[in-house]
Amino acid sequence: MLGSLILLWISFCLLFFLFRTQRPKNFPPGPRPIPVFGNLLQLNLENPINDLEKLSECYGKVFSLFFGGRPAVILTGLHAMKEALLTKSFDFAGRPQGLLLNHLTQGKGVIMADYGPSWREHRRFALMTLRNFGLGKQSMEQRILGEISYVSSHLEKSNGKSIDPQTLFHNAACDIICTIMFGHRYDYKDEFFQVMITMMAENSKIANGPWGMIYDTMPLLRYLPLPFQRAINDYHTVRLFVLEITARHRKTRVPGEPRDVIDCYLDEMDKRGNSGSLFDESQMITLLLDLLFAGTDTTSNTLRTTFLYLMTHPDVQERCQREIDAVLGEKEQASYEDRHRMPYMQAVIHEAQRVASTLPLSVFHCTTKDTELMGYDIPKGTLIIPNLSSVLSEESQWKFPRDFNPENFLNQQGEFVKPEAFMPFSVGPRVCLGEGLARMELFLILVTLLRRFQFVWPEDGGVPDYTPVFGVTQAPKPYRMGVKLRGTQRG
Repeated sequence: MLGSLILLWISFCLLFFLFRTQRPKNFPPGPRPIPVFGNLLQLNLENPINDLEKLSECYGKVFSLFFGGRPAVILTGLHAMKEALLTKSFDFAGRPQGLLLNHLTQGKGVIMADYGPSWREHRRFALMTLRNFGLGKQSMEQRILGEISYVSSHLEKSNGKSIDPQTLFHNAACDIICTIMFGHRYDYKDEFFQVMITMMAENSKIANGPWGMIYDTMPLLRYLPLPFQRAINDYHTVRLFVLEITARHRKTRVPGEPRDVIDCYLDEMDKRGNSGSLFDESQMITLLLDLLFAGTDTTSNTLRTTFLYLMTHPDVQERCQREIDAVLGEKEQASYEDRHRMPYMQAVIHEAQRVASTLPLSVFHCTTKDTELMGYDIPKGTLIIPNLSSVLSEESQWKFPRDFNPENFLNQQGEFVKPEAFMPFSVGPRVCLGEGLARMELFLILVTLLRRFQFVWPEDGGVPDYTPVFGVTQAPKPYRMGVKLRGTQRG
């Protein structure tokens, strides 16, 4: 009798699942899901990009998958991306609920907040505050150049040797954003600083990796002591650190004279008062962590990818250095404005961003209303996954889609041009908040270091492996970087 009841229950669950996984009328096509897992087992969870590419070849530029019983629509290629994220940006500007990233942020801040008044006001506040602290101005240049001096000092001590650049670039990118948020930089060996660095690196791998997908797909497993619990614990630890920093700010701040983002937020809270305000301490902490993540991992991983290709393409590195020397001459330091006179350097940086594909699947979206996309009907609340990697390597959009080649960004006259398929940080209202800061950092860091140093692939470095490590932010595999002083150039 018990066995019959168990079989009946299993049959009921399977029928319920099959009913849930029926594609609605005129929904994008895709492979048939299997009970419990959906299409999860049809993807390489370590890196699903190649599988998504093959599925697109079979089902089209807009197709669907099931993650457990939840349908998701995958956007592939420039045309689908533009229609969804630009032409119908409001319809596709939501954030899905019930994912690991939602549970970490509690839907607050700007990255995972749903499309609405709180998101709009916090994004506006963040962009305005970054501008006020010098984004796009000389004051921000000085913050970045000041941090580069610490990087240069470290590299000078490594002259003639090889180093692992991962920690160095993570430290530098994180410290730049810390000066903006917290009012000062941290020593690279500081305990809190290293906890932040570790948290961001681990959580990036977990959130979009196999354990993150399992968390998002199988709610019954969320309470087991599996690796995604480490992401939750890490995030909570850093959150407590930031709470301590804000508590110290409350004691030392002078209202109306902000030193950093925390002071600006506290001033905003004072201005708005407590009655129904969208600004509160919990929102502030999540916003700070959003800025920390957006301002660190993407820049660091792009820098590592750039140096990987510069070392293995010495002709490209040498041409960059010739252009830098010619443009800067006896000038003491590089300026962000110098980019307009360095078309080849600009092309190399953008090409590195393209091949790095640092945000391969963007941050997941969801539809805010019933809508239509390329002839298909998409219900409200549908999970949307923009495959940005597909645009950055689309055959019809690039001269050399599968190779590292700066000519992708140069016209026949050698002038820098940026194709519309260049969208490494997404497009539309949800475009990455840290993009402007990242552009400035990449240019100043690369120009300053290439002016002072030559970077070579170590003799004992083995064969270069360009296969990326998949995550929320994609990164190159660990490698070592040989460092040589160039001589008398100014640094």
